[in-house]
Amino acid sequence: MLPQAATFDYIYLTDIEINMRLEDKGQILPPPVLNKYPQMVSEEIQKWSNIISATHLDLYDRTKVDGADFYLGKKELGHIHLDGWVHLATNKELSQLMLKNKLAEKFPYAQNWVMFSIKLRQAQW
Repeated sequence: MLPQAATFDYIYLTDIEINMRLEDKGQILPPPVLNKYPQMVSEEIQKWSNIISATHLDLYDRTKVDGADFYLGKKELGHIHLDGWVHLATNKELSQLMLKNKLAEKFPYAQNWVMFSIKLRQAQW
């Protein structure tokens, strides 16, 4: 089960390196409906306090929907792609823990970001 808004640990957000800011995104559209388990995760994240959710557009074709983005204020927390892959911004400590425990893979395009696939209900943690 995902953390509830009241128990979400905002301490981790203090040194996260964020690449895409909300104002860089362009037009904000509601997030698309994803497949079963990714959609369950998306809906839960959307319940958290101060979370902005939006359509994630393809990096190379800004007219193509590619998933759901999640922001805390203007900073991106991560996104879920249509195929269920998650790209998650973390800090160094959290990314190392996730990699060490094989909960995620290193995201090759941004420091301290990780990636993993939501394929099963267990991916909801």
